[in-house]
Amino acid sequence: MQSRLPILIFALVMAAIPFVPGMPPFWIVLLDNIGLTALVAMGLVLLTGVGGLTSFGQAAFVGFGAYTTAVLSTTYGLSPWLTLPLSLVVSGLLAVLLGLVTVRLSGHYLPLGTLAWGLGLFYLFSKLEFLGRNDGISAIPPLSIGSFRMLSPGSIYYAIWVAVILSALVTMNLLDSRTGRAIRALRRGHVAAEAFGVHTPRAKMLVFIHAAVLAGLSGWLYAHLQRAVNPTPFGAQAGIEYLFIAVVGGAGYVWGGVLGAAIVVILKEVLQSYLPLLLPGSGQVETIVFGIMLVALLQLAPGGVWPWLMSFLPERTSGRKPDPSLKLEARTRSPGQSRVLLQVEKARKQFGGVIAVNNVSFDVQAREIVALIGPNGAGKSTTFNLITGVLSATSGSISVLGNKLDRAPPQEIVKLGISRTFQHVKLVPDMTVLENVAIGAHLRGHSGPLASMLRLDRADEAKLLAEAARQIERVGLGGQMHQLAGSLSLGQQRIVEIARALCVDPMLLLLDEPAAGLRHMEKQQLAKLLRELRDGGMSVLLVEHDMGFVMNLADRIVVLDFGTKIAEGTPATIKTNPEVIKAYLGVAA
Repeated sequence: MQSRLPILIFALVMAAIPFVPGMPPFWIVLLDNIGLTALVAMGLVLLTGVGGLTSFGQAAFVGFGAYTTAVLSTTYGLSPWLTLPLSLVVSGLLAVLLGLVTVRLSGHYLPLGTLAWGLGLFYLFSKLEFLGRNDGISAIPPLSIGSFRMLSPGSIYYAIWVAVILSALVTMNLLDSRTGRAIRALRRGHVAAEAFGVHTPRAKMLVFIHAAVLAGLSGWLYAHLQRAVNPTPFGAQAGIEYLFIAVVGGAGYVWGGVLGAAIVVILKEVLQSYLPLLLPGSGQVETIVFGIMLVALLQLAPGGVWPWLMSFLPERTSGRKPDPSLKLEARTRSPGQSRVLLQVEKARKQFGGVIAVNNVSFDVQAREIVALIGPNGAGKSTTFNLITGVLSATSGSISVLGNKLDRAPPQEIVKLGISRTFQHVKLVPDMTVLENVAIGAHLRGHSGPLASMLRLDRADEAKLLAEAARQIERVGLGGQMHQLAGSLSLGQQRIVEIARALCVDPMLLLLDEPAAGLRHMEKQQLAKLLRELRDGGMSVLLVEHDMGFVMNLADRIVVLDFGTKIAEGTPATIKTNPEVIKAYLGVAA
Protein backbone atom coordinates (compact mmCIF):
# COMPACT_ATOMS: atom_id res chain seq x y z
CA MET A 1 0.00 0.00 0.00
CA GLN A 2 2.87 2.37 0.74
CA SER A 3 4.22 2.07 -2.80
CA ARG A 4 0.81 3.12 -4.18
CA LEU A 5 0.48 6.17 -1.92
CA PRO A 6 2.73 8.46 -4.03
CA ILE A 7 0.69 7.53 -7.12
CA LEU A 8 -2.55 8.43 -5.33
CA ILE A 9 -1.08 11.77 -4.24
CA PHE A 10 0.14 12.46 -7.79
CA ALA A 11 -3.32 11.65 -9.19
CA LEU A 12 -5.00 14.02 -6.71
CA VAL A 13 -2.56 16.82 -7.57
CA MET A 14 -3.15 16.37 -11.31
CA ALA A 15 -6.91 16.31 -10.74
CA ALA A 16 -6.76 19.58 -8.78
CA ILE A 17 -4.61 21.54 -11.26
CA PRO A 18 -7.47 22.72 -13.55
CA PHE A 19 -9.25 24.16 -10.50
CA VAL A 20 -6.31 26.33 -9.44
CA PRO A 21 -7.51 29.97 -9.57
CA GLY A 22 -6.00 31.90 -12.45
CA MET A 23 -4.57 28.80 -14.16
CA PRO A 24 -3.74 29.93 -17.74
CA PRO A 25 -5.36 27.78 -20.47
CA PHE A 26 -1.93 27.58 -22.13
CA TRP A 27 -0.60 25.50 -19.21
CA ILE A 28 -3.46 23.04 -19.59
CA VAL A 29 -2.48 22.63 -23.27
CA LEU A 30 1.10 22.09 -22.16
CA LEU A 31 0.03 19.44 -19.63
CA ASP A 32 -2.01 17.69 -22.33
CA ASN A 33 1.08 17.52 -24.54
CA ILE A 34 3.19 16.27 -21.62
CA GLY A 35 0.67 13.49 -20.98
CA LEU A 36 0.61 12.39 -24.63
CA THR A 37 4.41 12.39 -24.78
CA ALA A 38 4.69 10.55 -21.46
CA LEU A 39 2.64 7.63 -22.79
CA VAL A 40 5.14 7.04 -25.60
CA ALA A 41 8.14 7.60 -23.32
CA MET A 42 6.72 5.13 -20.79
CA GLY A 43 6.64 2.45 -23.46
CA LEU A 44 10.23 3.26 -24.38
CA VAL A 45 11.24 2.93 -20.74
CA LEU A 46 10.04 -0.66 -20.84
CA LEU A 47 11.38 -1.32 -24.33
CA THR A 48 14.79 0.36 -24.12
CA GLY A 49 15.58 0.98 -20.47
CA VAL A 50 14.30 -2.37 -19.19
CA GLY A 51 14.25 -4.67 -22.21
CA GLY A 52 17.43 -3.29 -23.78
CA LEU A 53 15.87 -2.75 -27.25
CA THR A 54 16.65 0.66 -28.76
CA SER A 55 13.87 1.97 -31.01
CA PHE A 56 13.73 5.17 -33.06
CA GLY A 57 10.41 4.23 -34.65
CA GLN A 58 7.84 4.71 -31.89
CA ALA A 59 6.38 7.79 -33.57
CA ALA A 60 5.07 5.50 -36.31
CA PHE A 61 2.95 3.61 -33.76
CA VAL A 62 1.55 6.94 -32.55
CA GLY A 63 0.58 7.49 -36.19
CA PHE A 64 -1.13 4.08 -36.41
CA GLY A 65 -3.28 4.90 -33.39
CA ALA A 66 -4.14 8.38 -34.69
CA TYR A 67 -4.91 7.39 -38.28
CA THR A 68 -6.97 4.34 -37.26
CA THR A 69 -9.41 6.41 -35.21
CA ALA A 70 -9.37 9.21 -37.78
CA VAL A 71 -10.39 6.91 -40.63
CA LEU A 72 -12.95 4.91 -38.65
CA SER A 73 -14.63 7.92 -37.05
CA THR A 74 -14.76 10.13 -40.18
CA THR A 75 -15.17 7.69 -43.09
CA TYR A 76 -17.22 5.00 -41.33
CA GLY A 77 -18.85 7.11 -38.61
CA LEU A 78 -17.83 4.93 -35.68
CA SER A 79 -17.99 6.39 -32.18
CA PRO A 80 -14.53 7.51 -30.98
CA TRP A 81 -14.83 5.21 -27.97
CA LEU A 82 -15.42 2.22 -30.27
CA THR A 83 -12.29 3.11 -32.22
CA LEU A 84 -10.12 2.94 -29.08
CA PRO A 85 -9.76 -0.88 -28.92
CA LEU A 86 -9.35 -0.98 -32.70
CA SER A 87 -6.55 1.62 -32.57
CA LEU A 88 -4.77 -0.39 -29.90
CA VAL A 89 -5.26 -3.66 -31.81
CA VAL A 90 -3.91 -2.15 -35.04
CA SER A 91 -0.86 -0.80 -33.22
CA GLY A 92 -0.32 -4.15 -31.50
CA LEU A 93 -0.72 -6.25 -34.69
CA LEU A 94 1.64 -4.06 -36.67
CA ALA A 95 4.09 -4.29 -33.76
CA VAL A 96 3.94 -8.08 -34.10
CA LEU A 97 4.69 -7.89 -37.83
CA LEU A 98 7.55 -5.40 -37.41
CA GLY A 99 8.77 -7.09 -34.24
CA LEU A 100 9.17 -10.48 -35.93
CA VAL A 101 11.96 -8.89 -37.93
CA THR A 102 13.21 -6.20 -35.56
CA VAL A 103 13.66 -8.04 -32.24
CA ARG A 104 15.96 -10.58 -33.88
CA LEU A 105 18.45 -7.83 -34.66
CA SER A 106 21.20 -6.92 -32.23
CA GLY A 107 23.93 -4.32 -31.79
CA HIS A 108 23.68 -1.25 -34.02
CA TYR A 109 21.46 -3.11 -36.49
CA LEU A 110 18.49 -2.87 -34.11
CA PRO A 111 18.22 0.96 -33.88
CA LEU A 112 19.05 1.25 -37.59
CA GLY A 113 16.27 -1.20 -38.36
CA THR A 114 13.70 0.74 -36.32
CA LEU A 115 14.85 3.98 -37.95
CA ALA A 116 14.44 2.42 -41.41
CA TRP A 117 10.86 1.26 -40.94
CA GLY A 118 10.03 4.49 -39.10
CA LEU A 119 11.08 6.48 -42.18
CA GLY A 120 9.24 4.06 -44.46
CA LEU A 121 5.98 4.33 -42.54
CA PHE A 122 6.22 8.12 -42.39
CA TYR A 123 6.56 8.12 -46.19
CA LEU A 124 3.57 5.74 -46.42
CA PHE A 125 1.36 8.03 -44.31
CA SER A 126 2.03 10.91 -46.71
CA LYS A 127 1.32 8.93 -49.90
CA LEU A 128 -1.82 6.89 -49.20
CA GLU A 129 -4.97 8.45 -50.62
CA PHE A 130 -7.37 7.16 -47.95
CA LEU A 131 -5.14 8.77 -45.28
CA GLY A 132 -5.36 12.14 -47.01
CA ARG A 133 -1.76 12.14 -48.24
CA ASN A 134 0.21 15.15 -46.88
CA ASP A 135 -2.98 17.02 -45.97
CA GLY A 136 -4.10 14.28 -43.60
CA ILE A 137 -7.61 13.90 -42.19
CA SER A 138 -9.64 16.68 -40.55
CA ALA A 139 -13.04 17.06 -38.88
CA ILE A 140 -12.37 14.19 -36.48
CA PRO A 141 -15.22 14.06 -33.93
CA PRO A 142 -14.32 14.87 -30.31
CA LEU A 143 -14.59 12.46 -27.43
CA SER A 144 -17.91 12.74 -25.62
CA ILE A 145 -19.66 11.32 -22.58
CA GLY A 146 -23.41 11.75 -22.97
CA SER A 147 -23.97 15.37 -23.90
CA PHE A 148 -20.54 16.43 -22.64
CA ARG A 149 -18.23 16.96 -25.64
CA MET A 150 -14.48 17.28 -25.07
CA LEU A 151 -13.93 20.13 -27.49
CA SER A 152 -11.27 22.05 -25.55
CA PRO A 153 -7.84 21.08 -24.17
CA GLY A 154 -9.26 21.53 -20.67
CA SER A 155 -12.14 19.13 -21.25
CA ILE A 156 -9.93 16.29 -22.60
CA TYR A 157 -7.30 16.88 -19.91
CA TYR A 158 -8.72 14.26 -17.54
CA ALA A 159 -9.01 11.61 -20.28
CA ILE A 160 -5.31 12.05 -21.09
CA TRP A 161 -4.07 11.93 -17.51
CA VAL A 162 -6.32 9.04 -16.50
CA ALA A 163 -4.74 7.16 -19.42
CA VAL A 164 -1.23 8.13 -18.22
CA ILE A 165 -1.81 7.02 -14.62
CA LEU A 166 -3.55 3.77 -15.58
CA SER A 167 -0.78 2.99 -18.09
CA ALA A 168 1.86 3.64 -15.44
CA LEU A 169 0.10 1.31 -13.00
CA VAL A 170 -0.25 -1.43 -15.61
CA THR A 171 3.42 -1.10 -16.59
CA MET A 172 4.58 -1.14 -12.96
CA ASN A 173 2.42 -4.20 -12.27
CA LEU A 174 4.02 -5.96 -15.24
CA LEU A 175 7.53 -5.18 -14.03
CA ASP A 176 6.68 -6.33 -10.50
CA SER A 177 5.95 -9.90 -11.61
CA ARG A 178 7.40 -13.15 -12.86
CA THR A 179 7.20 -11.83 -16.44
CA GLY A 180 8.73 -8.49 -15.45
CA ARG A 181 11.72 -10.15 -13.82
CA ALA A 182 12.29 -12.14 -17.02
CA ILE A 183 12.23 -8.91 -19.04
CA ARG A 184 14.62 -7.15 -16.66
CA ALA A 185 17.00 -10.12 -16.77
CA LEU A 186 17.49 -9.54 -20.51
CA ARG A 187 19.59 -6.44 -19.82
CA ARG A 188 22.43 -8.67 -18.58
CA GLY A 189 22.32 -10.75 -21.75
CA HIS A 190 20.15 -13.63 -22.85
CA VAL A 191 22.39 -16.49 -21.64
CA ALA A 192 21.54 -16.25 -17.93
CA ALA A 193 17.84 -15.60 -18.59
CA GLU A 194 17.52 -18.58 -20.93
CA ALA A 195 19.34 -20.82 -18.44
CA PHE A 196 16.30 -20.44 -16.17
CA GLY A 197 13.65 -20.97 -18.82
CA VAL A 198 13.05 -17.44 -20.14
CA HIS A 199 12.05 -17.49 -23.80
CA THR A 200 14.06 -14.49 -25.01
CA PRO A 201 12.30 -13.74 -28.35
CA ARG A 202 8.90 -13.99 -26.63
CA ALA A 203 9.95 -11.61 -23.84
CA LYS A 204 11.35 -9.13 -26.36
CA MET A 205 8.20 -9.32 -28.45
CA LEU A 206 6.08 -8.66 -25.36
CA VAL A 207 7.86 -5.40 -24.51
CA PHE A 208 7.81 -4.39 -28.18
CA ILE A 209 4.02 -4.83 -28.34
CA HIS A 210 3.47 -3.14 -24.96
CA ALA A 211 5.43 -0.06 -26.06
CA ALA A 212 3.57 0.04 -29.38
CA VAL A 213 0.15 -0.17 -27.70
CA LEU A 214 1.02 2.73 -25.36
CA ALA A 215 2.16 4.74 -28.38
CA GLY A 216 -1.10 3.85 -30.17
CA LEU A 217 -3.07 5.06 -27.13
CA SER A 218 -1.19 8.35 -27.30
CA GLY A 219 -2.02 8.65 -31.00
CA TRP A 220 -5.71 7.96 -30.37
CA LEU A 221 -5.88 10.71 -27.75
CA TYR A 222 -3.84 13.08 -29.95
CA ALA A 223 -6.28 12.67 -32.86
CA HIS A 224 -9.27 13.61 -30.70
CA LEU A 225 -7.40 16.46 -29.01
CA GLN A 226 -6.33 18.08 -32.28
CA ARG A 227 -9.35 16.77 -34.25
CA ALA A 228 -7.06 16.51 -37.28
CA VAL A 229 -4.05 14.40 -38.18
CA ASN A 230 -1.33 14.67 -40.82
CA PRO A 231 2.03 12.86 -41.21
CA THR A 232 4.22 15.62 -39.71
CA PRO A 233 4.18 14.52 -36.01
CA PHE A 234 4.97 10.90 -36.89
CA GLY A 235 8.36 11.25 -38.60
CA ALA A 236 11.85 10.06 -37.68
CA GLN A 237 12.67 13.28 -35.81
CA ALA A 238 9.75 12.69 -33.44
CA GLY A 239 10.87 9.09 -32.94
CA ILE A 240 14.37 10.21 -31.97
CA GLU A 241 12.92 12.83 -29.63
CA TYR A 242 10.73 10.27 -27.85
CA LEU A 243 13.76 8.08 -27.17
CA PHE A 244 15.71 11.10 -25.94
CA ILE A 245 12.89 11.97 -23.55
CA ALA A 246 13.01 8.48 -22.03
CA VAL A 247 16.78 8.77 -21.57
CA VAL A 248 16.56 12.23 -19.98
CA GLY A 249 13.91 11.10 -17.49
CA GLY A 250 15.70 7.84 -16.72
CA ALA A 251 15.46 4.88 -19.05
CA GLY A 252 14.39 2.01 -16.83
CA TYR A 253 12.08 4.01 -14.55
CA VAL A 254 8.37 4.26 -15.38
CA TRP A 255 7.92 7.66 -13.75
CA GLY A 256 11.16 8.75 -15.40
CA GLY A 257 9.23 8.70 -18.67
CA VAL A 258 6.67 11.14 -17.25
CA LEU A 259 9.37 13.39 -15.76
CA GLY A 260 11.40 13.35 -18.98
CA ALA A 261 8.32 14.34 -20.98
CA ALA A 262 7.67 17.26 -18.62
CA ILE A 263 11.29 18.47 -18.77
CA VAL A 264 11.63 18.32 -22.55
CA VAL A 265 8.17 19.68 -23.46
CA ILE A 266 8.41 22.60 -21.03
CA LEU A 267 12.03 23.38 -21.94
CA LYS A 268 11.21 23.47 -25.65
CA GLU A 269 8.22 25.70 -25.09
CA VAL A 270 10.13 28.13 -22.86
CA LEU A 271 13.02 28.42 -25.31
CA GLN A 272 10.71 28.89 -28.32
CA SER A 273 8.73 31.58 -26.47
CA TYR A 274 11.44 33.62 -24.78
CA LEU A 275 14.74 33.07 -26.60
CA PRO A 276 13.71 35.10 -29.70
CA LEU A 277 13.03 38.02 -27.36
CA LEU A 278 16.57 37.83 -25.97
CA LEU A 279 18.25 37.12 -29.32
CA PRO A 280 16.05 38.65 -32.03
CA GLY A 281 16.66 37.59 -35.61
CA SER A 282 18.74 34.59 -34.56
CA GLY A 283 16.72 31.99 -36.53
CA GLN A 284 16.55 28.52 -34.97
CA VAL A 285 19.05 29.25 -32.20
CA GLU A 286 16.65 27.71 -29.67
CA THR A 287 17.40 24.28 -31.13
CA ILE A 288 21.10 24.77 -30.42
CA VAL A 289 20.47 26.05 -26.89
CA PHE A 290 18.00 23.22 -26.29
CA GLY A 291 20.62 20.65 -27.26
CA ILE A 292 23.31 22.26 -25.09
CA MET A 293 21.00 22.38 -22.06
CA LEU A 294 20.00 18.72 -22.41
CA VAL A 295 23.63 17.62 -22.78
CA ALA A 296 24.47 19.60 -19.62
CA LEU A 297 21.52 17.94 -17.87
CA LEU A 298 22.76 14.47 -18.81
CA GLN A 299 26.24 15.39 -17.58
CA LEU A 300 24.70 16.21 -14.20
CA ALA A 301 22.52 13.08 -14.19
CA PRO A 302 23.97 10.54 -16.67
CA GLY A 303 21.49 7.86 -15.59
CA GLY A 304 18.52 10.21 -16.00
CA VAL A 305 16.88 12.85 -13.83
CA TRP A 306 14.49 10.51 -12.00
CA PRO A 307 17.16 8.19 -10.47
CA TRP A 308 19.28 11.27 -9.74
CA LEU A 309 16.43 12.81 -7.73
CA MET A 310 15.69 9.48 -6.02
CA SER A 311 19.33 9.28 -4.89
CA PHE A 312 18.66 12.13 -2.45
CA LEU A 313 15.98 10.09 -0.67
CA PRO A 314 16.92 7.62 2.09
CA GLU A 315 17.81 4.23 0.63
CA ARG A 316 15.35 1.47 1.45
CA THR A 317 17.19 -1.74 2.26
CA SER A 318 14.44 -3.50 4.16
CA GLY A 319 11.22 -5.06 3.03
CA ARG A 320 8.58 -7.49 4.13
CA LYS A 321 9.77 -11.07 4.28
CA PRO A 322 7.67 -13.43 2.13
CA ASP A 323 5.39 -15.86 3.94
CA PRO A 324 7.49 -19.01 4.62
CA SER A 325 4.36 -21.18 4.77
CA LEU A 326 3.77 -20.77 1.02
CA LYS A 327 5.43 -23.49 -1.02
CA LEU A 328 5.74 -24.44 -4.67
CA GLU A 329 5.23 -27.98 -5.84
CA ALA A 330 8.49 -29.92 -6.27
CA ARG A 331 9.45 -30.10 -9.94
CA THR A 332 11.92 -32.96 -9.88
CA ARG A 333 12.40 -36.25 -8.11
CA SER A 334 15.82 -37.81 -7.55
CA PRO A 335 16.31 -41.18 -9.25
CA GLY A 336 17.56 -44.26 -7.45
CA GLN A 337 21.02 -44.59 -5.98
CA SER A 338 22.49 -46.41 -8.99
CA ARG A 339 21.04 -44.28 -11.76
CA VAL A 340 23.24 -42.16 -14.05
CA LEU A 341 21.95 -38.58 -14.21
CA LEU A 342 24.31 -37.16 -16.81
CA GLN A 343 26.26 -39.01 -19.48
CA VAL A 344 28.76 -37.14 -21.67
CA GLU A 345 30.07 -39.34 -24.51
CA LYS A 346 32.92 -38.19 -26.76
CA ALA A 347 31.69 -34.59 -26.68
CA ARG A 348 33.61 -32.38 -29.08
CA LYS A 349 33.38 -28.63 -29.69
CA GLN A 350 35.37 -26.97 -32.44
CA PHE A 351 35.54 -23.24 -33.21
CA GLY A 352 37.08 -23.10 -36.66
CA GLY A 353 40.54 -24.58 -36.24
CA VAL A 354 40.43 -24.44 -32.44
CA ILE A 355 39.29 -27.57 -30.59
CA ALA A 356 37.93 -26.39 -27.24
CA VAL A 357 36.59 -29.79 -26.12
CA ASN A 358 38.17 -32.91 -27.59
CA ASN A 359 36.09 -36.11 -27.35
CA VAL A 360 35.48 -35.82 -23.62
CA SER A 361 33.53 -38.56 -21.83
CA PHE A 362 32.39 -38.77 -18.20
CA ASP A 363 29.21 -39.21 -16.19
CA VAL A 364 27.56 -37.94 -13.02
CA GLN A 365 25.73 -40.41 -10.79
CA ALA A 366 22.88 -39.72 -8.39
CA ARG A 367 23.89 -38.29 -4.99
CA GLU A 368 27.41 -37.51 -6.19
CA ILE A 369 29.69 -34.48 -6.28
CA VAL A 370 31.93 -34.50 -9.36
CA ALA A 371 34.62 -31.86 -9.91
CA LEU A 372 35.80 -30.81 -13.36
CA ILE A 373 39.29 -29.34 -13.02
CA GLY A 374 42.14 -28.24 -15.26
CA PRO A 375 44.34 -25.24 -16.09
CA ASN A 376 42.88 -22.05 -17.57
CA GLY A 377 41.71 -22.68 -21.11
CA ALA A 378 41.27 -26.42 -20.55
CA GLY A 379 37.67 -26.35 -21.82
CA LYS A 380 35.81 -26.62 -18.51
CA SER A 381 33.34 -23.75 -19.02
CA THR A 382 32.84 -24.80 -22.65
CA THR A 383 31.88 -28.26 -21.39
CA PHE A 384 29.37 -26.63 -19.03
CA ASN A 385 27.93 -24.68 -21.96
CA LEU A 386 27.57 -27.88 -23.99
CA ILE A 387 25.70 -29.58 -21.15
CA THR A 388 23.33 -26.65 -20.59
CA GLY A 389 22.59 -25.98 -24.27
CA VAL A 390 24.35 -22.62 -24.55
CA LEU A 391 26.59 -24.23 -27.19
CA SER A 392 25.89 -27.16 -29.51
CA ALA A 393 28.41 -30.00 -29.67
CA THR A 394 30.25 -30.46 -32.97
CA SER A 395 30.03 -34.22 -32.39
CA GLY A 396 29.40 -36.71 -29.62
CA SER A 397 26.34 -36.88 -27.38
CA ILE A 398 25.07 -35.69 -24.00
CA SER A 399 22.27 -37.59 -22.23
CA VAL A 400 20.18 -36.88 -19.16
CA LEU A 401 18.62 -39.94 -17.52
CA GLY A 402 19.34 -41.87 -20.72
CA ASN A 403 17.63 -39.34 -23.01
CA LYS A 404 19.89 -37.60 -25.53
CA LEU A 405 19.60 -33.83 -25.51
CA ASP A 406 20.06 -33.50 -29.30
CA ARG A 407 20.86 -29.77 -29.43
CA ALA A 408 18.10 -28.91 -26.99
CA PRO A 409 17.99 -25.18 -26.07
CA PRO A 410 18.71 -24.04 -22.49
CA GLN A 411 14.99 -23.53 -21.82
CA GLU A 412 14.36 -27.24 -22.41
CA ILE A 413 17.39 -28.45 -20.49
CA VAL A 414 16.45 -26.57 -17.32
CA LYS A 415 13.04 -28.29 -17.48
CA LEU A 416 14.89 -31.58 -17.06
CA GLY A 417 16.13 -30.43 -13.65
CA ILE A 418 19.58 -29.07 -14.55
CA SER A 419 20.53 -25.61 -13.29
CA ARG A 420 23.78 -23.70 -13.21
CA THR A 421 25.85 -20.74 -12.10
CA PHE A 422 28.34 -18.85 -14.26
CA GLN A 423 32.08 -18.25 -14.30
CA HIS A 424 31.42 -14.51 -14.57
CA VAL A 425 28.54 -13.49 -12.29
CA LYS A 426 25.35 -12.78 -14.23
CA LEU A 427 23.03 -10.98 -11.80
CA VAL A 428 20.94 -7.88 -12.49
CA PRO A 429 22.70 -5.33 -10.22
CA ASP A 430 19.76 -2.94 -9.80
CA MET A 431 17.38 -5.71 -8.74
CA THR A 432 17.26 -6.94 -5.16
CA VAL A 433 18.75 -10.25 -4.09
CA LEU A 434 15.21 -11.60 -3.65
CA GLU A 435 14.19 -10.59 -7.18
CA ASN A 436 17.36 -12.03 -8.73
CA VAL A 437 16.91 -15.36 -6.96
CA ALA A 438 13.21 -15.50 -7.91
CA ILE A 439 14.26 -15.57 -11.59
CA GLY A 440 15.44 -19.12 -10.91
CA ALA A 441 11.84 -20.15 -10.16
CA HIS A 442 10.56 -18.72 -13.45
CA LEU A 443 9.38 -22.06 -14.84
CA ARG A 444 7.67 -22.94 -11.56
CA GLY A 445 5.27 -19.99 -11.92
CA HIS A 446 2.21 -19.95 -14.17
CA SER A 447 0.84 -16.39 -14.38
CA GLY A 448 1.18 -14.66 -17.73
CA PRO A 449 1.68 -10.99 -18.64
CA LEU A 450 -2.03 -10.10 -18.78
CA ALA A 451 -2.64 -11.47 -15.28
CA SER A 452 0.41 -9.54 -14.08
CA MET A 453 -0.81 -6.26 -15.56
CA LEU A 454 -4.20 -6.65 -13.88
CA ARG A 455 -2.64 -7.76 -10.57
CA LEU A 456 -4.29 -11.17 -10.74
CA ASP A 457 -1.01 -13.01 -10.16
CA ARG A 458 -0.52 -12.21 -6.48
CA ALA A 459 -1.04 -15.76 -5.16
CA ASP A 460 1.39 -17.22 -7.71
CA GLU A 461 3.84 -14.39 -7.10
CA ALA A 462 3.75 -14.87 -3.33
CA LYS A 463 4.76 -18.53 -3.72
CA LEU A 464 7.63 -17.68 -6.07
CA LEU A 465 9.01 -15.05 -3.69
CA ALA A 466 8.58 -17.38 -0.71
CA GLU A 467 10.62 -20.04 -2.53
CA ALA A 468 13.30 -17.46 -3.38
CA ALA A 469 13.44 -16.32 0.27
CA ARG A 470 13.75 -19.94 1.41
CA GLN A 471 16.77 -20.54 -0.84
CA ILE A 472 18.38 -17.25 0.24
CA GLU A 473 18.06 -18.30 3.87
CA ARG A 474 19.43 -21.72 2.92
CA VAL A 475 22.68 -20.23 1.57
CA GLY A 476 23.05 -17.90 4.56
CA LEU A 477 22.21 -14.52 3.01
CA GLY A 478 18.88 -13.85 4.70
CA GLY A 479 20.13 -10.50 6.00
CA GLN A 480 20.87 -9.26 2.47
CA MET A 481 17.55 -10.37 0.96
CA HIS A 482 16.29 -6.87 0.17
CA GLN A 483 19.62 -5.30 -0.79
CA LEU A 484 20.48 -4.57 -4.41
CA ALA A 485 22.54 -7.41 -5.84
CA GLY A 486 25.09 -4.97 -7.23
CA SER A 487 25.91 -3.74 -3.71
CA LEU A 488 27.16 -7.15 -2.54
CA SER A 489 30.75 -8.39 -2.65
CA LEU A 490 31.79 -10.72 -5.48
CA GLY A 491 31.79 -13.70 -3.13
CA GLN A 492 28.26 -12.93 -1.93
CA GLN A 493 27.08 -12.50 -5.51
CA ARG A 494 28.34 -15.99 -6.30
CA ILE A 495 26.34 -17.34 -3.36
CA VAL A 496 23.27 -15.49 -4.68
CA GLU A 497 23.76 -17.28 -8.01
CA ILE A 498 23.73 -20.62 -6.18
CA ALA A 499 20.46 -19.67 -4.44
CA ARG A 500 19.01 -18.72 -7.83
CA ALA A 501 20.06 -22.09 -9.28
CA LEU A 502 18.50 -23.92 -6.30
CA CYS A 503 15.16 -22.23 -7.04
CA VAL A 504 14.91 -24.46 -10.11
CA ASP A 505 14.56 -27.42 -7.71
CA PRO A 506 17.27 -29.25 -9.69
CA MET A 507 18.41 -32.84 -9.59
CA LEU A 508 21.79 -31.78 -11.01
CA LEU A 509 23.47 -28.51 -10.02
CA LEU A 510 26.31 -27.16 -12.19
CA LEU A 511 28.58 -24.68 -10.38
CA ASP A 512 31.22 -22.73 -12.32
CA GLU A 513 33.96 -21.61 -9.87
CA PRO A 514 31.58 -21.16 -6.91
CA ALA A 515 34.38 -20.62 -4.35
CA ALA A 516 36.11 -17.81 -6.28
CA GLY A 517 36.15 -14.66 -4.16
CA LEU A 518 35.07 -16.41 -0.96
CA ARG A 519 36.96 -16.20 2.33
CA HIS A 520 38.05 -19.37 4.14
CA MET A 521 35.00 -19.57 6.44
CA GLU A 522 32.66 -18.86 3.53
CA LYS A 523 34.25 -21.74 1.59
CA GLN A 524 33.71 -24.04 4.55
CA GLN A 525 30.05 -23.02 4.73
CA LEU A 526 29.66 -23.56 0.97
CA ALA A 527 31.23 -27.04 1.21
CA LYS A 528 28.85 -27.89 4.07
CA LEU A 529 25.87 -26.72 1.97
CA LEU A 530 26.95 -28.82 -1.03
CA ARG A 531 27.35 -31.91 1.11
CA GLU A 532 23.85 -31.33 2.53
CA LEU A 533 22.48 -31.03 -1.00
CA ARG A 534 24.17 -34.28 -2.00
CA ASP A 535 22.88 -36.08 1.07
CA GLY A 536 19.41 -34.74 0.29
CA GLY A 537 19.45 -36.40 -3.14
CA MET A 538 20.95 -33.72 -5.41
CA SER A 539 24.04 -34.22 -7.56
CA VAL A 540 26.64 -31.51 -8.16
CA LEU A 541 29.07 -30.97 -11.04
CA LEU A 542 31.50 -28.15 -10.28
CA VAL A 543 34.42 -26.38 -11.91
CA GLU A 544 36.91 -25.01 -9.39
CA HIS A 545 40.57 -23.93 -9.22
CA ASP A 546 40.90 -24.17 -5.42
CA MET A 547 42.39 -27.65 -5.09
CA GLY A 548 42.04 -27.75 -1.30
CA PHE A 549 38.31 -27.04 -1.66
CA VAL A 550 37.92 -29.67 -4.40
CA MET A 551 39.94 -32.44 -2.76
CA ASN A 552 37.99 -32.19 0.50
CA LEU A 553 34.60 -32.09 -1.21
CA ALA A 554 34.42 -34.10 -4.45
CA ASP A 555 33.57 -37.78 -4.67
CA ARG A 556 35.17 -37.98 -8.12
CA ILE A 557 37.34 -35.66 -10.17
CA VAL A 558 37.62 -35.32 -13.97
CA VAL A 559 40.74 -33.51 -15.23
CA LEU A 560 40.90 -31.66 -18.57
CA ASP A 561 43.95 -30.24 -20.33
CA PHE A 562 43.69 -28.40 -23.66
CA GLY A 563 40.17 -29.77 -24.09
CA THR A 564 41.15 -33.41 -23.56
CA LYS A 565 40.38 -35.59 -20.55
CA ILE A 566 43.68 -36.74 -19.06
CA ALA A 567 42.50 -38.33 -15.81
CA GLU A 568 39.45 -39.37 -13.81
CA GLY A 569 39.17 -40.85 -10.33
CA THR A 570 38.90 -40.21 -6.62
CA PRO A 571 40.71 -37.24 -5.04
CA ALA A 572 43.38 -39.58 -3.63
CA THR A 573 44.06 -41.01 -7.11
CA ILE A 574 44.15 -37.64 -8.81
CA LYS A 575 46.64 -36.21 -6.28
CA THR A 576 49.31 -38.70 -7.36
CA ASN A 577 48.53 -38.89 -11.09
CA PRO A 578 51.68 -37.86 -13.05
CA GLU A 579 49.67 -36.46 -15.98
CA VAL A 580 47.74 -34.17 -13.61
CA ILE A 581 50.95 -33.03 -11.90
CA LYS A 582 52.47 -32.30 -15.31
CA ALA A 583 49.44 -30.32 -16.48
CA TYR A 584 49.35 -28.18 -13.34
CA LEU A 585 53.01 -27.84 -12.38
CA GLY A 586 55.03 -28.48 -15.54
CA VAL A 587 57.57 -31.18 -16.46
CA ALA A 588 60.44 -29.69 -14.46
CA ALA A 589 58.44 -29.76 -11.26
